[in-house]
Amino acid sequence: MKNRQRIVVFSGAGISAESGIATFRDTGGLWENYKIEEVATPDAWKANPEKVQHFYNLRRENIRESVPNEAHLAIAMWESDHELTVITQNIDDLHERAGSKQVIHLHGNIMLAKSSGPKQEEKYYPIHGSLDVTKDLCEDGYPLRPHVVWFGEEVPNYETARTIIQKAGVFIVIGTSLNVYPAAGLIHYTPPECQCFLIDPSAEELNVPKHFTLIKTGAAKGMEQIMAIIQ
Repeated sequence: MKNRQRIVVFSGAGISAESGIATFRDTGGLWENYKIEEVATPDAWKANPEKVQHFYNLRRENIRESVPNEAHLAIAMWESDHELTVITQNIDDLHERAGSKQVIHLHGNIMLAKSSGPKQEEKYYPIHGSLDVTKDLCEDGYPLRPHVVWFGEEVPNYETARTIIQKAGVFIVIGTSLNVYPAAGLIHYTPPECQCFLIDPSAEELNVPKHFTLIKTGAAKGMEQIMAIIQ
């Protein structure tokens, strides 16, 4: 019988890049075509909600056309053998579509919408197409906006994620630049006895504690290597 472990997978844009979803910060990423302050801040929404809505409609279309890759599928399959939670910085739903049941979205889920008014976290609305700021409204009459944490906004699930990481027996960081805070700071909350891994082709260039085992490869191959170590 396999020894069930408490595993936390902390994923970022790199895992979804292998499914064809554009990243923000790499060469050829989304920010080369859009300025952050024009599409990913509360002020951007106030200034031009139509432009912001269009940007996220395009992103949502890209995500719908993508499928989970081998890394997503391996993580989901691992749930049957271990107590596994995915904490992701990604706003796509590829972990869920791969079959993962325990997924915490730090920066929201683009397949959901919420009110742009004062009661944003009270109710989420599934999105099946595109959003229109003039037609898609919540019960209070405010336009629906993407369920995405914009730059300058609080991260509602941060404390939940921190508590889970503090109890991890195995912690795997995969596909994140660790440049976006406060989310990147979560890697410092693992308990002393936790086995920690970092999967990234540029692993040596990332700033992680010395006790992390570096796996310098892509998401899918990296997961294959770790699954051979953690039985």
